[in-house]
Amino acid sequence: MDRNPSPPPPSCDQEDEEDLAGGDCIGNTVYSKHWLFGVLSGLIQEICVGILGNMACFQEICVSISSCEDRGQVILQCLCDSDPPTLLETSRLLLTCLSQTEVASVWVERIREHPSIYASVCFIMSSSTNADLLVKVGEVVDKLFDLDEKLMLEWIRNGSAPLLDQPRQDSEEQPVFSIVPCVLEAAKQVRSENLEGLDVYMHILQLLTTVDDGIQAIVQCPDTGKATWNFLFDLVCHEFCQAGEPPIILQEQKTVLASVLSVLTAISASQSQQEHLDREEVALPLIDSLIRVIQNMEHCQKKPENSTESDTEEPTTQDDFHMKILKDISCEFLSNIFQALTKETVAQGLKKGQLSKQKCSCVFQSLLPRYSPVVEGFIQVLRDVDKTLAEDLDESFPSVKAQT
Repeated sequence: MDRNPSPPPPSCDQEDEEDLAGGDCIGNTVYSKHWLFGVLSGLIQEICVGILGNMACFQEICVSISSCEDRGQVILQCLCDSDPPTLLETSRLLLTCLSQTEVASVWVERIREHPSIYASVCFIMSSSTNADLLVKVGEVVDKLFDLDEKLMLEWIRNGSAPLLDQPRQDSEEQPVFSIVPCVLEAAKQVRSENLEGLDVYMHILQLLTTVDDGIQAIVQCPDTGKATWNFLFDLVCHEFCQAGEPPIILQEQKTVLASVLSVLTAISASQSQQEHLDREEVALPLIDSLIRVIQNMEHCQKKPENSTESDTEEPTTQDDFHMKILKDISCEFLSNIFQALTKETVAQGLKKGQLSKQKCSCVFQSLLPRYSPVVEGFIQVLRDVDKTLAEDLDESFPSVKAQT
């Protein structure tokens, strides 16, 4: 023979398999009908939930959607899907329904009855890189916690909840989620991409600190407490209201900054975290940043020249409200820091320029008269470090001098 022998003829089984495989292809392409049907099914589901989300903007339709128990179960089941567009549209629909006072309690109760929702939401927050999805899921969680403290407490305590709707694979255990690390991971993901999203997640953390269980969830675990503190510290000292930036930028950052400072204040007030404020490398950068916040705040609250009351009445009132919240939180945090200052830290602050007569005066103007004991205590420490500066401040603030 001049050539290799021909291959044996295909068996009947092989012919059947080839016909079956060929029959599943679309024309002469390599795409199978099964794949196409799967894609179309997913698209139909994305689209349907999105249409419902648009329709739910109308109150009557939202009530109709929410009143059907079966429909509600299907919508919640979509939140356990693995398709990001479906998750995004489902989250948008849920947020719309939760924003309607007539049906919000219905959805809160449904979510409470399905522990798998907690696990799915935590999984998204801790693993997704889709900023749009993270922002929308964060808005849902923020709304839920704002509406129902009982649900928030359940989710705080729900650290041992498995992914109930996911099938177990061999002997591998299902993931265990805790709400604080998941929120923190989502915040890190959206930090550089979306200030609105970061604002949402910082507000979630702030809501958690309104209850003792939430504070404990942050500080009880050393790793969680340290990670939360470091992240928020970095935001305050290296991201927001930086030197060289125009003071007006504080208008964009005021709500997220207020939440960040509120959480830091709550953490620093816990006994297990007091050591954070005792360290020079922590206290001095925070003082420097907080003084800059207060200075920029004063600049933003000055009315522009040639402006009339009618031109600025509404925005000024709104801005003043948010600025007052930020100022109150900043002053409370500053008072905590000043109470923890040692002579050594004060000496370093004076040496590095993070404390000076001008900066101390700015702090005193904000802290007095509410935090008079804190100011008095600081001046007592300052006398042992720089007696001349202490006397100058006494002269500038006679009300404190009279009390000391």
